[in-house]
Amino acid sequence: MVITRATEYAIRAILYMAKFPPGEIILKKDICRTQGVTPAFLTKIFQPLVRAGIVGSQRGVGGGFYLRHPPQQISLYDIYREEEDPLLINTCLGDKGCCERDDFCPVHQAWQQVRRGMIETLKQYDFARLAQEEQSNLNRLMAGLAGQPAAARHSCPADVSQGS
Repeated sequence: MVITRATEYAIRAILYMAKFPPGEIILKKDICRTQGVTPAFLTKIFQPLVRAGIVGSQRGVGGGFYLRHPPQQISLYDIYREEEDPLLINTCLGDKGCCERDDFCPVHQAWQQVRRGMIETLKQYDFARLAQEEQSNLNRLMAGLAGQPAAARHSCPADVSQGS
């Protein structure tokens, strides 16, 4: 499973919004600037989330978006489901009868179990937890960088910076 770019940006934007109190309007331009997304693309990726009642929107000057629920009530699966569900590991998990082997294939059953496990795992990650983990990761990173000389903080290994 590879999520789409739209789903990735939707998750990032919701994670950013999870740091604000529920219902607080976050300016569209601020979401776009911090997440590196165009206003048109943000509007497009938020449409399914607005329809689902996860995100609210306010038009006009000072307009933007807000979470309609506390971040602990919004999971990664909620975003995935609205952006690109169904979660298909293999095409045989599509519509019943799309594979002539559905009824007896043991691999089909394995794919179903893997799919259920992935959905349950995605449901376990709510955005309050993710925001807290991000902050912990940033704090740990900053603490590690504080003990390094300035030149070391900004250097990349040659193989990484050259795209190898």
